[in-house]
Amino acid sequence: MPTLTANGIRIAFDTAGDAKSTPLLLIHGLGMQLTSWPEEFVDGLVELGFYVIRFDHRDCGLSTKFDRAGKPNQAWNWLKARLKLPMRPAYQLDDMADDALGVLSALGVARAHLVGVSMGGMVAQILAARHPQRVLSLTSIMSSSGKRGLPGPAPQVRQALLARPANPNDVDSIIEAAVALQRTIGSPAYPTSEKQLRRRAARALRRCYCPAGVARQMAAIAAAPERSELLRAITAPTLVVHGAADPLVPLACGEDTAAQVPGARLEVIQGMGHDLPAQLTERMLALIDANARGKMAASSTPRLFVRQ
Repeated sequence: MPTLTANGIRIAFDTAGDAKSTPLLLIHGLGMQLTSWPEEFVDGLVELGFYVIRFDHRDCGLSTKFDRAGKPNQAWNWLKARLKLPMRPAYQLDDMADDALGVLSALGVARAHLVGVSMGGMVAQILAARHPQRVLSLTSIMSSSGKRGLPGPAPQVRQALLARPANPNDVDSIIEAAVALQRTIGSPAYPTSEKQLRRRAARALRRCYCPAGVARQMAAIAAAPERSELLRAITAPTLVVHGAADPLVPLACGEDTAAQVPGARLEVIQGMGHDLPAQLTERMLALIDANARGKMAASSTPRLFVRQ
């Protein structure tokens, strides 16, 4: 796996498609590696004519780890965030946005379309707002503006996020915990098979296992200020996609994100949770392509997708 140096750290990356095509940067979510993007999703973007760039965030995959910062107490950080107490994370979401910008610069990409999922959507929002000259379009998927007062994860999801494997030193226990989390947050109308969930978890574990890094990323999310004012500075064509059944980042978070970005289009997908199920790949690709090519019809009313 190739690596580059950007923003003072080592970042693992991968590209797909013709480097002469229009660049599209994929920015994944909490603890997710570049290999977590479904291959059919990446292949579909390439077939649509994009030069697809993926990378590992700091503290996950094969990129630089911030182990010297230690592992934060997630439950305590959540409480401090709710009480609006000061926090001192190892780094900020702004730093992660600078990482993403650094990837583009290191690869000689002047401007790119951004597609961010969950935490990656937050990072993409910051990048689009702070560096508009580098962004062709923004697609923010199952993410949030971070506005105070928006609903948070369902109780069972919060419990699954904080849960530790029964045996942190046992591979099967780690995989079981990862699968349990995915079952909890996945799309009820578009389920992923148990076999597929286990295969993905095992693949990710073989490549990298860094629970402390996930905790540090989570601390950066918890410490982040709300982005309402920042989102109003976004000028790139923006699409917000959100699942109506998302138990981790509820629909209200996507609705608020779209309301804050001038001219943003909101697409609500019924039955979708907090994942990228294979059954929705073609639909997602069509939405991203339409937004990137300026073919997304302006509307103040969300278009509801129903399961066919």
